[in-house]
Amino acid sequence: LAGAGRGNAPPGLQQEQEGPRATGPARRRKAAPQPRGNKATVKGRVVKSAIEEYHKKKPVNHLTANLKYMLKGRFVANKAITEQVLAQNRGRKSKDQPPKKAVKKKPEGTVFTEEDFRRFEREYFGRP
Repeated sequence: LAGAGRGNAPPGLQQEQEGPRATGPARRRKAAPQPRGNKATVKGRVVKSAIEEYHKKKPVNHLTANLKYMLKGRFVANKAITEQVLAQNRGRKSKDQPPKKAVKKKPEGTVFTEEDFRRFEREYFGRP
């Protein structure tokens, strides 16, 4: 018995084969990829130096230019704004923070005068 769909096609519809060619799975096996060289290199590509790449990606500090710009005009920025700019430029580590300013305590003054003390001595101790 012939398998279903395996009959001979009419002569006009048959695929012509020129010479011994592998077909089907054998053809797929034959067309295995061959090493074709390095894909990473492109013709005409200029290799960039590592130093240029480092400088390109290096963060730029704009603090001095910004402060010059803010201070050169007639308009001087508000002190709170300049403090905010400086705070943004600082790092978050404790070593980057400025030391906290200690609030100076005023020497405790007394509300009593020297005359009040003398009057108290006279009243309490009985001295003239």
